[in-house]
Amino acid sequence: MVAYIREMAVNRRKWLDEQTFKEGVVLCQSIPGAIAIQTAAYVGLRSRGIPGAFSSFVGFGLPAFVLMLILSSLYVSYHAVPRIVSLFNGLQVIVVAIVANATYSFGKSTFKGYKDVLLALAAAVLLGLGANPFLVIMGAAAAGIVFWRRKGNSPESAVMTVGRHYVKQLSLLFMVLFAGLLALYLTDSRLFKLAVLMMRIDLFAFGGGFASVPLMMHEVVDARGWLDSRTFMDGIALGQITPGPIVITSTFVGYLTHGIAGALVSTVAIFVPSLLMVIAFTPVIDRLKSSLFYQRGTKGILASFVGLLLFVTLKFAVAVPWDPIRALMACAAFFALLRKVDILYVVLVAAVISVFVL
Repeated sequence: MVAYIREMAVNRRKWLDEQTFKEGVVLCQSIPGAIAIQTAAYVGLRSRGIPGAFSSFVGFGLPAFVLMLILSSLYVSYHAVPRIVSLFNGLQVIVVAIVANATYSFGKSTFKGYKDVLLALAAAVLLGLGANPFLVIMGAAAAGIVFWRRKGNSPESAVMTVGRHYVKQLSLLFMVLFAGLLALYLTDSRLFKLAVLMMRIDLFAFGGGFASVPLMMHEVVDARGWLDSRTFMDGIALGQITPGPIVITSTFVGYLTHGIAGALVSTVAIFVPSLLMVIAFTPVIDRLKSSLFYQRGTKGILASFVGLLLFVTLKFAVAVPWDPIRALMACAAFFALLRKVDILYVVLVAAVISVFVL
């Protein structure tokens, strides 16, 4: 998605130059949240200010939300139909392959030495022992500050000028968020708790959308029991059909637990912190990248997420009733993803096989 955004914003529309766009990608990779939708917001911010960031953000996320809402509604109505049961039995196998591929890709880009591997394994073991993943992440950040001493070199960034109007608009967004949370707190405590939960997941999801999977699974499946593991896997599978980030699974979770209102609140809450962070951190991107403690802490967090994703892969695998056909599908999907086959094609082929074979 980031490549498509670059083609449109830099080459076709000429909204940004190449260097400014690269700085935005670096920023979005350095802060928690889904990278693609943050990049879209960054392009809007650089080209049209805060209103542009908001417009880009909504425009990017709305189609995925609408489609996921429709799919969630159909899932509730028809998931017990035999053909649909076969469909999701197969797609759950594909979810294992997807998360396994994410673990491999995450590890390949993150691991630079034995310290990264040890930290990842420690995170996986702690989560397996029932530790809270948010505490694991904070511990990994502290470990990163202690373990890694070298400071990376960063290219100079184009400093963004911030005036009073910018600060007022950003403050207004924060006030709107606070007012929305207050309204939920006063009118529906369940929706308030759902909103706070999804915002917390987004705030800790360093490294992109897949980093939110172990956090969301822990809160929704393990801590609260709102969904079981297999239903949560179905939500991830549906999310891979939509043209949006994997965190759109929050729409599925919200709908199954609190209806349409829950879907809306859950989706807004999982994305709003990302928008606010892009707007708040863009003017100070150069300071953020050059911060020694931030670099070390982020390195530790990213290493821990490899471990968290490894644990999720194993937990999802245990939930699948394996047989030779499912094992073959999982291996084929994993190697297809390694070969950079579009994930949508992998899911669609698996869906056809599941309906007619399983």
